[in-house]
Amino acid sequence: MATIWMPLPDRDFDVTEVAVPWKLFTRAGHRVVFTTERGDAPPAADPLLLTGVLFGQLGAEPEPIAFYRELEQAPEFRQPRAWGDANVAEFDAMVLAGGHAPGMRQYLGSAELQQKVRDFVALDRPWGAICHGPVLAARAGVLQGRKTTCLPAYMERTAYWLTAWKLGRYYRTYPLYVQAEVRAALGETGAFVRGPWNLTTRGTDGDDRAAFVLQDGKYVSARWPGDAYLFAKRLMELL
Repeated sequence: MATIWMPLPDRDFDVTEVAVPWKLFTRAGHRVVFTTERGDAPPAADPLLLTGVLFGQLGAEPEPIAFYRELEQAPEFRQPRAWGDANVAEFDAMVLAGGHAPGMRQYLGSAELQQKVRDFVALDRPWGAICHGPVLAARAGVLQGRKTTCLPAYMERTAYWLTAWKLGRYYRTYPLYVQAEVRAALGETGAFVRGPWNLTTRGTDGDDRAAFVLQDGKYVSARWPGDAYLFAKRLMELL
């Protein structure tokens, strides 16, 4: 059994990118440890992804929502640790999940968490980042020279254009696109891989044909919630 570390913000993380890996990891017999900035209360996913972002659309699929409802009752989720108390040496793997709503800035911008990420990556153990997760890795300085994917600019831009009239900058976490910030952190020897063009079709537990993940040594990256199942499976292969 492996112990997998998943840091989270207090609110607004992506439902699918957290609940699907948690479900697949625990179903396989692994243990997940959640941490938040203070560790004083359960975190909460972006509520619009549970109800539908716009006219009931653009939210999480029913199965990941069902997984999230299970996760809400899990002791490890209800009693997270604090980032500062995390001893990264006790973890066999690390997952940096994403999300785009404003609460994610607490997690993506934390200097304390960035140091913990650097400490873990220095151990040379399996780790992964999905969607906005590579932004945290970029800011931690651990993407230099690596091959990675992340939320492509065309996906971020399309979601913003579709919803800005109603939700403003909900889909624009920062002025700079995720892809632009991640690419800037790769250096001359790194490589960004966008993956196949896709806006609607998602991978599932039993069908990975629509999913895309990228592996570079012990690092696994993915683009968006539609890759979450394959992302978790690839990480488990490295454990």
